[in-house]
Amino acid sequence: MRVLAIETSCDETSAAVVRRDGHAITLDGLTILSQDVHRIFGGVVPELASRAHLATIGPVVDDALHQAGVGVADLDGIAVTRGPGLLGALLVGVTWAKTLAWREQLPLIGVHHLEGHLFAPTLEDPGAQPPFTALLVSGGHTMLLDVPAWGVYHLLGETRDDAAGEAFDKVGSLLGLDYPAGAAIERLAATGNPARYRLPRPLLKQAPGESTYEFSFSGLKTAVLRATEKSDNLERDRADLARGFQDAVIEVLVTKTKWAAEAYQRDLIVLGGGVACNRSLSAAMRAAVAPFARVAVASPRLNTDNAAMIGAAGSWRLAQGERDGVDLDARDAVLLPGLITTTGVGA
Repeated sequence: MRVLAIETSCDETSAAVVRRDGHAITLDGLTILSQDVHRIFGGVVPELASRAHLATIGPVVDDALHQAGVGVADLDGIAVTRGPGLLGALLVGVTWAKTLAWREQLPLIGVHHLEGHLFAPTLEDPGAQPPFTALLVSGGHTMLLDVPAWGVYHLLGETRDDAAGEAFDKVGSLLGLDYPAGAAIERLAATGNPARYRLPRPLLKQAPGESTYEFSFSGLKTAVLRATEKSDNLERDRADLARGFQDAVIEVLVTKTKWAAEAYQRDLIVLGGGVACNRSLSAAMRAAVAPFARVAVASPRLNTDNAAMIGAAGSWRLAQGERDGVDLDARDAVLLPGLITTTGVGA
């Protein structure tokens, strides 16, 4: 099955061509066009994002097809991100996909953005299959899931306030770094003193087995704010603050993921989302779970927003016989299909 996938949920316009044969997925073409204009404003401007998608989606799709060496007539289906994300940006991709599917009489499937992140590691690691524990960490989401099978997602916990990626960007702003700040904080933290700023580890006081899978990063962000206000030389303290902040976030994420994997007896952990590009996070996770589990994480190009992961998830749903019609709509907020919000430990 050969599928064209389209992703326009935020500020990357992306198209990909993937081929699925059972669990095996081959990436034949991938184009990602990022919108650097948002750096000027310190965050994504929705109207600018939508306009940029509209101007570039045609050439981006054409380039992905060219890389794959195929034409529209060679496709077996079209997958597109339907949400969550910026509504105007999503509408560009969904409208394009629906129009092409209608014109060519091709099967169409709308894909949940987070499900795409779950499938991303399978593009490089065919063994990254359920059951597994999943940690999704991005600018908009922090979720811990137990995944007994594709399409069945037990929500163990999520953030009560800021997502991990959002906290990175806000702390980056406090430290005088450009948006997005995740990579810059990681570089700074590598040179920082880990002992100088021992910042709070939110919601780590409970013992494993209690309701300990929720996250909160707002208080940690405030702790960094207070530290910057007390600093008489931010240039001197910047790297140490970055290290203290990053260490706190990583310890929280790793500890709770390890607890979940142990409780559900999973020997595979999947990391997904833009924050999963942080090498310190993946290294710490591997070290923490090495006695009983391995960690699957996609390369950075496939962890940030991209159409290849949408193609991986969409091709699986198309293979199950699922289809959407021309009434498919974009949603800025939509539940992950198959999400189960109540579950018992070890279920």
